[in-house]
Amino acid sequence: MNWQDKGYLLSKNKYNENSVISEFYTENHGKISGIIFGGTSKKIKNYLLKGNKLHINYNSKSQSKIGSLKVEIDEFKTPYFLEDKQKLLCIIYTMNLIKILTVENEKNREIYYLIDNYFEILKDEEWLSKFVNWELNFYKLIGYDIDFNDYVEEVSEGNKINYKLKNSDKIIPNFLINKDEEDISFEDTFDALKIVGDFLDKTIVKPNNLNFPKTRFSFQNSLKLI
Repeated sequence: MNWQDKGYLLSKNKYNENSVISEFYTENHGKISGIIFGGTSKKIKNYLLKGNKLHINYNSKSQSKIGSLKVEIDEFKTPYFLEDKQKLLCIIYTMNLIKILTVENEKNREIYYLIDNYFEILKDEEWLSKFVNWELNFYKLIGYDIDFNDYVEEVSEGNKINYKLKNSDKIIPNFLINKDEEDISFEDTFDALKIVGDFLDKTIVKPNNLNFPKTRFSFQNSLKLI
């Protein structure tokens, strides 16, 4: 079986002295894995950064055996954020999330295009709040939609409307309800990020006997330094 495609690098692990096993999320084949022979060479490893988009040439003699990959850089994505610790850790977490929550060889172009959009979000001044909604959109695409309107009630404070969980005093950031991503405080964004992490843990990870991604903790802890 031979094909060509483009995909985002999700993970890589050393296979032997000269090669690595890598996972990509591709446009036409979904999540795939294969061996990159010579992947530890200076020429190739310099662009084997999680999040980079690569052109992939896949070859396999049998569906039961792992294929080999020949790769070339298509678009540098991650290097633009190497000096920004928060965004870099966000990329590492996001690629890890896609790796653990998507199925091998199951095409979903909407997820692929969502990754395209993800890197545009990182360039935005309001990137963090936009990322929260991006993450919710990703969960929706893999079958875990949540409408916070079903769980909250309005609370009036002067001329302002806030939202809190029903039968609770826990406030839910307004932008999770109205989807407005402009001029959101860091406190509200960070609270929203924790709420979405709770949803990930209780609704997706635990019911499927998965391990909660530790990369999320690293990302969230880095935000505390802002």
